[in-house]
This record gives sequence, structure tokens and C-alpha cells, in this order.
Amino acid sequence: MTLIRSSFRISPLIQVTLISLYVALTIPLPFLAKVTDAPVSPLILWAGIILGLLLLIGALSERVVVDETQIKVTYPVWFPSFFRQGWSLNWQEIKDLKLRTTGQGGLVYYFISETSDKAYLLPMRVAGFSSLVKIVTEKTGIDTTDIRPLSQPWMYLILLVVTLFLLLMDSWTIWTAMTYQG
Repeated sequence: MTLIRSSFRISPLIQVTLISLYVALTIPLPFLAKVTDAPVSPLILWAGIILGLLLLIGALSERVVVDETQIKVTYPVWFPSFFRQGWSLNWQEIKDLKLRTTGQGGLVYYFISETSDKAYLLPMRVAGFSSLVKIVTEKTGIDTTDIRPLSQPWMYLILLVVTLFLLLMDSWTIWTAMTYQG
């Protein structure tokens, strides 16, 4: 298979779910701060929420680019590199994929480089993950038959449904706060 250039982005299901959860957890705060006369200004909360949303969107804008010579993880130009840095690795430099267990019991894989002591996380939340893994196998010769995505789509669907219920509660909370303020 001749690979010219492929690009993989984080799955839209994951993006929508995490952004919706962020919104559900933060949007009621300025309204509640106003009603309860909290010492933190609602304007400061709004500014923090917007800044946090921009950072979350930036982190979820990760893109994996693969071509004939390398695999590269990039972020938008506007996203500060001190939050998340991209990386690139030539296919010839990759000597292995190492399995590691996460704190929650999941499995992640790291590319091990021949020329560096660094390990590079295999992006596992991208749409088209199986295609990415096939390219990694083709370009490196490493056996990837046991590699599976970090989380299955049904996990994010459950979280999205719960988040939608939380947004309904948020609507009621905001309505109540605005009515009480009245």
C-alpha cells in the first residue's frame, strides 16, 4: 500500500461528549454565583469558562498526520505549546511499541525510539484508529494485532446520555436562579 498522506482527528463522538460535559459542569456557576452573592464575580467565572472552553477545544483539536516518512501529532497554531506539545517520529526511528497500564486499568501504548530516550504516546482516541494501526504495522513491521482503542464508543455514548440529563438539570437550575433573582 502506498501512503501519500493521511490525517486522523480525535473522534467527533469524543469531542462532542467532552465539550458537552464541560459546558454542563460549568455553565450554571455564574448564575448561581449571582443568586448567592458569591465573592467571585459572575464576569470572572464567565471569563474562566470561556478560557477553559478554548483550552479544551485546542486539546481536542489534536491531529495525527502520517506520511511515507513519519508520524506526527500536531495541534492548532493558536493553541499554546506549553499546554500540549506535538511531536514527530520518523518510521525508521521506531523500534517498538511498549504497553503501559493506566491508573484506571486501561492500556496505552508508547512508541519507543532508537535515537531518543523519549516515549511517544500512540494516539488512541482518533477516528479511524484501526486504519492508523494498520499504517503503523506497515511502516514499522511491529505486530499490532492486540492493540485496541483505549475506550470503546459505547462508553462515550453512555457519558453523552448522562451529560444530556445533566444539561436538562442545568436548564432547570438556571431557570430557577433567574426566576429567584427576579
